[in-house]
Amino acid sequence: MSYLTGWAMALLIWLHVIAAIAWIGESFYFVMLDNSLHKPDDAAAQQRGVFGELWAVHGGGFYHSQKYLVSPPRMPADLHWSKWKSYATWLSGFSLLTVMYLLQPGTYLIDPAVAALTPLTAAIAVLGFLLAGWVVYDAACRLLGASDLVLGIVIAVFVAVACYVSTHLFSAQAAFLIVGAMLGTIMSANVFFLIIPGQRKMVDALARGETPDPMPGKRGKQRSVHNTYFTLPVVFAMLSSHFSMLYGGSASWLNLWLAMIGGALIRQYFVLRHTGRQDWKLPAVAAALFVAVIILVAPAGDLSLTGPAPAGNAPIVKTAAIMPIVRQRCAACHAAHPRLMASAPAGLMFDTAAEVQQHAALIDQQAVQAKSMPPGNITHITKEERGEIGAWFRAGAK
Repeated sequence: MSYLTGWAMALLIWLHVIAAIAWIGESFYFVMLDNSLHKPDDAAAQQRGVFGELWAVHGGGFYHSQKYLVSPPRMPADLHWSKWKSYATWLSGFSLLTVMYLLQPGTYLIDPAVAALTPLTAAIAVLGFLLAGWVVYDAACRLLGASDLVLGIVIAVFVAVACYVSTHLFSAQAAFLIVGAMLGTIMSANVFFLIIPGQRKMVDALARGETPDPMPGKRGKQRSVHNTYFTLPVVFAMLSSHFSMLYGGSASWLNLWLAMIGGALIRQYFVLRHTGRQDWKLPAVAAALFVAVIILVAPAGDLSLTGPAPAGNAPIVKTAAIMPIVRQRCAACHAAHPRLMASAPAGLMFDTAAEVQQHAALIDQQAVQAKSMPPGNITHITKEERGEIGAWFRAGAK
């Protein structure tokens, strides 16, 4: 069964990544196009209602893109709708969330040291988190949508609260991914509930020979802009689950929020760049935020690149002393013949003292600093045992 589950996860990951690349690429392209348009010089084009145009060269040919603010003189029979890439990204992502987390909450989703959740409660909490995220965000947009500045501040505070709540409900690794899933759900819901319906109303009105109501289009445009700013924060949250130094520690929610703000600022820099403006303060502030995160997650204030030097008065803890802990708490998965897995994750095996010493820094990072291993504390490693491993590593892992 674990073999088939592994293949299901692999296929869903591939589908999710491919769909996300297609969606993000299309979104970035249209944002670039919107911000690069120029008023047409051709009088005939202006009379046809062309709002802006862009000439581009790519792939050995020239492209001429034109935007009609209301509608072209004649509605084309073949009209492209940008929606299925979004839907495929969300559906594949939710399927992956279900296989990895909802169907095996005890492995990745629940950490008793964070919150004493039952498997059913944890699954309901995840679904409620995604739903509540959309409801709160949508309500904020409807109430405060007239002021982009106020709405932006409210959304930033809301994301900070979501980061805090998630990291105090779920395991550290799952918490980051769930915040990313919440924002991804908001993005797809924007497409499904606002952007596409607004465009359909406009097209239907034009087909009837009526002047379309501009408000659905304006709301859809606002949500589309929000989506482009969510993109890099979502990508960061999804990828960060692979890096334990980011989600380890008591202030992991702050690490996530600061990095997501940095991602939004980087996206804003490129949006402005498409209009011919370059505000270098934006990437500078983003870089400062990432430096702050690097400092915040540094283990025990050590920013050296060579690992900890043994303290002169530190007790000598030999590898033989921690091998019983490793065999009981780690080798259940990381072994030539693991008890809990079909094969050792990432090919890491801790059957011998030599193998344990070879991966000493990784063991300390995952089991002591981030406390992300074992996943969901499935082997019930204790605080004292983590402390012994940490003391062994600080003593030089001899």
